[in-house]
Amino acid sequence: MSRIGKMPVVIPAGVDVTVDGNLVTAKGPKGTLSCNIHPNITVEKDCDTIKVTRPNDDKQNRSLHGLSRTLIANMIHGVNETFKKELEVNGVGYRAELKGKELVLKVGFSHDVIMTAPEGVTIEVPAPNKIVISGADKQKVGQFAANVREKRPPEPYKGKGIKYVEEHIRRKEGKAGKGGK
Repeated sequence: MSRIGKMPVVIPAGVDVTVDGNLVTAKGPKGTLSCNIHPNITVEKDCDTIKVTRPNDDKQNRSLHGLSRTLIANMIHGVNETFKKELEVNGVGYRAELKGKELVLKVGFSHDVIMTAPEGVTIEVPAPNKIVISGADKQKVGQFAANVREKRPPEPYKGKGIKYVEEHIRRKEGKAGKGGK
């Protein structure tokens, strides 16, 4: 049995979850999310819990069991409290700013990199070297944060680039001086 899949998902107060066949919809103070669950997986709603079960121990059903439970748990968490990713911009002259709903990155190119957030994702720039991306959908928040980081990933020699706040960059030593005589 899947350790993750067999745990019930607790529905917090203020969140309304409806199960209509394979479509699970969660409504909460931060928005509404819905997800189609694979037809092999059964989703049952009790009073304040959701239980996810699988029909048998086939390899595909085992893999879908934990995934489906996690997707539902992430939806419920997202409509109750938002997901957040924080990015840090390191480098001389590197900075970020917000113009309307567009994120403008000045990261060493001859032009500014302009990125617009997908619907349901909000961008904040509290400081020129800090970007906060938040939203109810964990997948959209994570993907947009990865797209921002991709524009100038951190390099190992000077540490310049865009990195996650909790990310540690393994630094390399530069060229070694000429040894010997």
